[in-house]
Amino acid sequence: MPDVPVSADSYLHYGDGFQGGQFYLYSIQPHSEIGLAYSLLNKISKKGVGIMLSLSLNEQNIKNVPRLVIGAPQGRSGKTTFTLGLLRAFARQGMAVQPFKKGPDYIDASWHTAAAGYTCRNLDSFFMKRNQICKSIFDQSVEKNITIIEGAMGLYDGLDLQGSSSTAEIAKVTRTPVLFVVDATRMTRSIAAMVMGYQHFDPDVQIVGVVLNKVARVRHEKMAREAIEEFCNIPVVGAIPKDVNLCIPDRHLGLVTKGEFDETDKLLDYFADVISEHVDLDKILTLARSAPELPSCSESIVPNLTVEYSLKNRGLKPKIGIIQDAAFSFYYPENIEALKGLGAEVVPISALSDNQLPGDLDGLYIGGGFPEVFAAKLEENETLRGDIRIAGENGLPIYAECGGLMYLGRSIRTSSQNFEMVGLLPFDTQMEGKPQGHGYTIMETNPDQSWFEEKAEIKGHEFHNSKVINLAPHVKFGLIVKRGHGIDGQHDGICYKNVFAAYNHIHALGCPEWAEGMINIAVNYHMSKWTQADKLLS
Repeated sequence: MPDVPVSADSYLHYGDGFQGGQFYLYSIQPHSEIGLAYSLLNKISKKGVGIMLSLSLNEQNIKNVPRLVIGAPQGRSGKTTFTLGLLRAFARQGMAVQPFKKGPDYIDASWHTAAAGYTCRNLDSFFMKRNQICKSIFDQSVEKNITIIEGAMGLYDGLDLQGSSSTAEIAKVTRTPVLFVVDATRMTRSIAAMVMGYQHFDPDVQIVGVVLNKVARVRHEKMAREAIEEFCNIPVVGAIPKDVNLCIPDRHLGLVTKGEFDETDKLLDYFADVISEHVDLDKILTLARSAPELPSCSESIVPNLTVEYSLKNRGLKPKIGIIQDAAFSFYYPENIEALKGLGAEVVPISALSDNQLPGDLDGLYIGGGFPEVFAAKLEENETLRGDIRIAGENGLPIYAECGGLMYLGRSIRTSSQNFEMVGLLPFDTQMEGKPQGHGYTIMETNPDQSWFEEKAEIKGHEFHNSKVINLAPHVKFGLIVKRGHGIDGQHDGICYKNVFAAYNHIHALGCPEWAEGMINIAVNYHMSKWTQADKLLS
């Protein structure tokens, strides 16, 4: 089979491709810093499956991605409302804006997606490698005019003294300039001292502009602006007045989810109106265009398609249901894309409105969310709960995270009521007034599970105000907690038949074996159904 030569200033770019069942399209595009030549298979044909490779060249050097990190001295400075208004303001100008959120955050990311009109991605150096972070920006920013990365907490706040997993680390890893949002409440000249400290704390972090938030009056803005531009030598590109309407309602796990808010677009348009009036959008675009080239991400460019090829060659396409609704909305897009990339057919399901599971499912994925908020509606849907319980008892592979774990138990208990859930797993969950688990996690896999290799290290995160109670003593756990809380401080991942339910959330880029494990279990289940059918017919 002949090799296809590739010039040194090109790189392999792969995406969704053509997924009509037979062919997948991969393309070559310019990449100025990768001096590598890739040998590409011209065509693979085995049992009717082909891979088509296209050498289409794009003249634009897409490593020069216009981009900014939105940082702040601390949380509650106004980063999120500013970012949402900025995304929507650029989008209303007809610009293609790619949003990112630093850290493990589902809710802010969903608001970003609504504001920009493009799916927000998360960047996290705890469970993502540096080249994966750069590659995510690289891939998603193709044909976009600007990329905006919203930070989390204070700019330098991280896990340790070195600031690992901080917003600043993301800025450094990706060589992205920082636009600094400062709450100007009761400060004028002192803001310059604060900004100067952040400028010099780490010389590798480039703060290129400031946005003043909660400005009281014209004189307040003038004094702060002049001090920053005089002593810090960077421009103030916006001054947002105090406005009680510049907020999104929140609850125990953060902002209210976008799906629960009836007037999402009206609110986002209001944010954009304020930003358009009080912020210099042209100047921000100029600052974004000053970003240097992204670091090379060549290590992660060529995908491992071994599992995909083997599944395709066996003619299998497992059907996996995903419960996605207002109650269960915590999914990283990469997780769903990983399942699709390995050949799965993904079917959306609502636990609130669908009264039965789709036919011929080979697996079920239930993410996190707020089942406690929608507990009454979930309880009302008794037929679906019964369908899931029977399917699980009959061996359907089910992977559940956090809210999904709660849903599979017997009940959810609040301070005033008790709501029946699926009843597949032998426990109840009790809602508490403060977090029972919050932060990054490190788990080690047990042999009593079939989803991951034994003694593998699984990095993830958790954030839950519920705790498991009345847990049956015979339960088997698939995970040993090395960092975090899990179910009881020592274990996570309840295993029952083909069910795996944990508080731990994983990201497919940080845990690629998760998707492979789910696909393998789903394929085995699919084949076992046909084997049983053959026995009945023989």
